[in-house]
Amino acid sequence: MRSRTGPRRRTALLAVTGLAAGLLLVSPQPASAANLVTNPGFETGGTDGMPACWEKSGWGDNDFSFATVSDSHSGTKAMKVTLTRRVDGDRKALITESTACAPVVAAGKQYDLGLYYKTTTPDAAITLFRHDTTAGWQYWTDLKTLDMAAAWTQATVRTPAVPAGTDRITWGVSVYGTGSATTDDYTMEQVSDPVPPATCTGTAEECANGKWTVLPTQNPVRSMHSVVLNNGKVLLIAGSGNSEENFAAGTFTSAVYNPATGSYKVVPTPKDMFCAGHVQLADGRVLVMSGNKAFPVVGGHGYEGYRESYIFDPVTETYSRTNDLNDGHWYPSATELGNGDIISFGGLREDSSGSVTAERWSNAQQQWLPLWQVNQTWSFWGLYPSMILMQDGRLFYSGSHVFGNGTPGTGSAIYDYDANTTTAIPGLQNKDQRDQSASVLLPPAQDQKVLTLGGGNIDSNPAANRLTDIIDLKAANPAYTMGPKIPQGTVDLGNGKVAQTGDQGKMYVSAVLLPDGKVLETGGALHNRADPVYETSIFDPATSTFDPVAVDPEARGYHSSAFLLPDGRVMTTGDNPGNGTWNHDVSVYTPPYLLKGSRPAITSVIDKEWVYGDTQRITVDRPVVKAELIRPAAVTHSSDPNQRFVDLPLSVDGNNVDLNVTSNPNLAPPGWYMLFAVDANGVPSVAEWVHLQGPSALASDTASAHVHAFADSLGGKVSEPGGKRTSQKVSTTISGCDRHYGTVNVCVPTVFPEGVRKTTASRCAWLKKNDYGRLRINGKDDPLGLDPSRDGLACGAKDLIRR
Repeated sequence: MRSRTGPRRRTALLAVTGLAAGLLLVSPQPASAANLVTNPGFETGGTDGMPACWEKSGWGDNDFSFATVSDSHSGTKAMKVTLTRRVDGDRKALITESTACAPVVAAGKQYDLGLYYKTTTPDAAITLFRHDTTAGWQYWTDLKTLDMAAAWTQATVRTPAVPAGTDRITWGVSVYGTGSATTDDYTMEQVSDPVPPATCTGTAEECANGKWTVLPTQNPVRSMHSVVLNNGKVLLIAGSGNSEENFAAGTFTSAVYNPATGSYKVVPTPKDMFCAGHVQLADGRVLVMSGNKAFPVVGGHGYEGYRESYIFDPVTETYSRTNDLNDGHWYPSATELGNGDIISFGGLREDSSGSVTAERWSNAQQQWLPLWQVNQTWSFWGLYPSMILMQDGRLFYSGSHVFGNGTPGTGSAIYDYDANTTTAIPGLQNKDQRDQSASVLLPPAQDQKVLTLGGGNIDSNPAANRLTDIIDLKAANPAYTMGPKIPQGTVDLGNGKVAQTGDQGKMYVSAVLLPDGKVLETGGALHNRADPVYETSIFDPATSTFDPVAVDPEARGYHSSAFLLPDGRVMTTGDNPGNGTWNHDVSVYTPPYLLKGSRPAITSVIDKEWVYGDTQRITVDRPVVKAELIRPAAVTHSSDPNQRFVDLPLSVDGNNVDLNVTSNPNLAPPGWYMLFAVDANGVPSVAEWVHLQGPSALASDTASAHVHAFADSLGGKVSEPGGKRTSQKVSTTISGCDRHYGTVNVCVPTVFPEGVRKTTASRCAWLKKNDYGRLRINGKDDPLGLDPSRDGLACGAKDLIRR
C-alpha cells in the first residue's frame, strides 16, 4: 500500500484560462479529416498564454509551469507542461470544458485518440474527463502511460465505450512526476461499427436467455469454497463440509476440478477449512486462513476459529503450512492490496468470541506480520465483511456480511489503513437485512462503482429482500443510491415452486462478472437455509437494469458458489439447507454471448509477464472493440471482494492490438488474470492467462501510481481506533441455528420464518416440509417447544396431540 505523508487533498481543476462557451468561437470549428479536436496543434492563440480551446488543469501539492513552445512536431507551436517539485497530484493541459471546445460523443461509441509527444519523465499519461448530462464534468479514466521519449513519438489509444448519459469528453496528457511532457497534433476519430449482426446458434430462447446444463459427474466433496486457479482448474475446498461426523473422524477434503476433462481429483486437506478465508497471492498460489476448530456445544461455546494458515500450490496440488495468524478467525475477510499484501478482518476466535484483530500478510516477507506491525482499530467487523480495495488504496466495507446484523452505524464505511480511521458511508437500504447479500465492484474497475444486492437476516429471519444499492466511490462524498429491484422468480416453500409475491427476494446471492462487462446474479433462498429461490438475471451497469435469463434448475442456497470459467461460462456448486443435506450436482451456465456464432480468438500474446503502465501486444483473428483483465474467483458465502474487471484501452493496427495496462496497482492488484478480447457483438474470446506484477520497488512500498484524488470530502462520522481489547462478545447462536435439536450440522432456526406460528404443530409442520424429520433433543432444554411429551425426540406423534 502506498503511504501518504500529508493530508488527503480534494481534486481541484484549475481551469484558470477556461473559455466561456461562445466567447471566442460561436460554434465548434469543422474538424478536418474527421478529427474531432478543435485547435489540435495549438496554432490558434487564446488568453493567458494558453491556446484557444485549451485550459490549465490539475491538483495537488506541486510546482509547475505551462508554456506554448516553438519545438513543435508540425506547425509552429506545441504545449509543454513541467513539474519541478511534487508531493502529490498532477498538472495537465486539457481541451476546454465547454460546449464550444469539448468534442461531442455518442453513448456506446468508441473513439481513437492520438497525439505526438516528448517526455523527460516516465510519469505521464493520457487522461480523460467526461461530461455527464446530470452530474456535470467528472474524471473518467487514465488510458495510456507514455514511455519516455527524447524525440517526437506518436501515441494512439482507443477509448472504452462511452458511458450512458455522456455527451462530451475532454482529454490531454497529465504529468504526475517531476519532468516535462511536450505534446502536439492531437487527433480524435469515432470508431466505425465493424462487425455484422450475430447469428444465433441455439434456439431462440437460448440465444435470448442462455442455457443451463447439469453436469453428469457430481462434485465428490461438500465444497463451500471455490477458487479458480491460474491453470484454468478450480480448487473446491470442503474441509469437514459442515459435517460433524467428518469433523470427528478427521476427514477433511478438497477437490481440484478440471473443466477441460470434467474430472475431479480429491486432494488431502490438513485441517478443517470449513468457513476459512482464501485469496490468490501475487504468484498464483492460494492463501487459506483459519477455519473450524470446533463445532458448537449446547450450553457451552459456539463455533471456534483456529490460527493456522496454509498455502495451496496449483502446480503440486498440495497444501503447506505458513506461520500462524495472531488470532483465530472463523469466517474472515481477505483482500489483496496494491503491493500484494493481504489484509483480513473479522471472524470468530478460538473461544467463539468475535475477533477484533486485523491481520496482514506481507508479500515481501511471505508471512503473517506480528501484531505490533499491523494497524488496529480494535473493531469487530463481523463475519466475511466485504472489504473492497479502492483506487487510492483505502478499503470500502460495502455492508455485505454473514449472519445477523452488520457493523453498527450506517452499515457501510471507508477504512483508511494508513490513517487507521473509519468513515461512515450513508444510503444503504435496510442495512440490518443485508446478511449474505452480494457486493461487486462493477465493470470496469476504473469507474469505482459498487453494486450490493439482496440479503436477509438469520437472527430475525424475515423474508429476504429484493433491494439493490449502487455507490460511486469517485464522488467527493460518496453515498449509496437506490438501484433497481432484483427480478422475482419462483420459490419452493415446501410444496413445489410458486411465483414470488410482494417484496420477496433472496439471500445467499451469487454475483459474477462477465467478460462482456455485465454481471450475472443467480441462486438464493427466501429464509435462513430454507425455501430456495429460482431466479437468474443479468445486470447491465451501463443502463442499471436487470434482464431475467434462464434459471439454474438446482437449488443454490447456503454454502453455494458461482464463478466465471476461462471459457466464458459460469459454474455453480453446492447447497446446504437447514436439514444438513448437501447438493452435489454442478450446473454450468452458457450466457447468450456464447450463442451468437463464432467467437474471436486471441491467436498470440507476445508476453504473459506484465508490468504496470506497460503496453502489451496481442494478435486477434478478427476485429475486437474491448479487452479486459478479470481476476479469477475466490468465492464463498456470496463473498468475493477481490473480484474485478479492469478495462484495457486499445491501440488497434489491423489484427495487432496494443493493450494499455493501468499504472495503478490498486486498480489491479498483482497476480494472475484472465485476459479476454470482446467483439462488437459482446462475444468474448476464450481467456488467456497473464501475470501482472510491478517493478521490484513495488514491494518496498515506493510505487507512486497516478491516482486522481476522489472520495475526499467524506461527510460521515470519522472513527479513530478504539481502546485495545481482546475480542467482541457474540451469541453462541450467531449462525442462526438452535443446537438443541439434531446433530450439530443440522440448523433448526432460532427464529422461524414469518407465517410460522409459535406453536409446536406449526413449527413441526414447517420442519416436516423442509425434510428435517424427527430430531433428537440435545440435553434437557427444549427452547422451541418441539418436545412437549419430553420423550427426547422433537415433533413426535405425542408432541402433536393438542393438549
